[in-house]
Amino acid sequence: MSAPARVLVVDDSPTMRGLITAILRSDPEVDVVGQAGDALEARAAIKALNPDVVTLDIEMPNMNGLDFLEKIMTLRPMPVIMVSTMTHRGAEATLAALEIGAFDCVGKPVPGEPRPFGDLAEKVKAAARSQRQYVKPAAIRVPPPAVADFRVGRKIVAIGSSTGGVEALIAVLQKFPANCPPTVITQHMPPSFTRSFAERLNRLCAPVVQEATDGARLEIGKIYLAPGGERHLQVASASAPHCRLVEGGPINGHRPSVDALFDSVAELAGRNAVGVILTGMGRDGAAGLLKMRHAGARTIGQNEKTCVVYGMPRVAFELGAVEQQFPLNAIGEEILKVTAARKEGSE
Repeated sequence: MSAPARVLVVDDSPTMRGLITAILRSDPEVDVVGQAGDALEARAAIKALNPDVVTLDIEMPNMNGLDFLEKIMTLRPMPVIMVSTMTHRGAEATLAALEIGAFDCVGKPVPGEPRPFGDLAEKVKAAARSQRQYVKPAAIRVPPPAVADFRVGRKIVAIGSSTGGVEALIAVLQKFPANCPPTVITQHMPPSFTRSFAERLNRLCAPVVQEATDGARLEIGKIYLAPGGERHLQVASASAPHCRLVEGGPINGHRPSVDALFDSVAELAGRNAVGVILTGMGRDGAAGLLKMRHAGARTIGQNEKTCVVYGMPRVAFELGAVEQQFPLNAIGEEILKVTAARKEGSE
């Protein structure tokens, strides 16, 4: 048995620190080695305790969580899981933290929530096991203009991602021209965060990025992000492909589920689709990607070296669902390569 993941809990609220600590200590594979109420205490505790993982509140006195995270990633890079309020402001701050280099995020619980902090312990253990070399991410590039010589074919692109997906999706989608193929995405993310993430992607990327709505028609130059919450994103209607938001229980522990999206794309588009599975914990998307490959779709996986967590892509690769693996910085170009119209006419 490997040593427990050693965690430092940082939050200005004693009640919240106690709740997080109690939840983490209920898992025998997690050891809470200390607590801190602000950035100054946290800095001293990191030096003294050398934890594997830090859980970090965004809103704190003396120095907010974003500023402290910047310092951690510059001076002592390590896995950090952000703890945020489930508000628009909290979502914006959390997304900024994930771009800075935070490992993942969890939302603070609301009254009546049956499982406060959800899978926080699993995220902590994944963070501790991660082989990722924590370095400060490169600056976000300015969105590229439309690629004049890119002629889009008839393929639909479906992408699934989870832990590490914010940075990964930005890296992939910033390679897309304004006239990109219709693209649908399921990213595991708290319900209140997906709209803010879609808005952020829309500012950073050349195509139009929006949170998917039921009935939204799939169009060239548009990217549709599954809303977090109670429904799965699927695609429907071969004659007029559009987004469909479907009620249903969690699949592989997730709602929306990557498998739900990939299954529908396999049935709708078959060989006229490209499936892409990026960094993430667990196995969601692997079976659906295999279904896509069996239907004739091109399938791409992120390679182990560039994944924050080589979970979903690993399972997909081992199942035979992945046609070829690529480093993150090459995936955007590969998608464009396999979705471009042939010179003699569209595919």
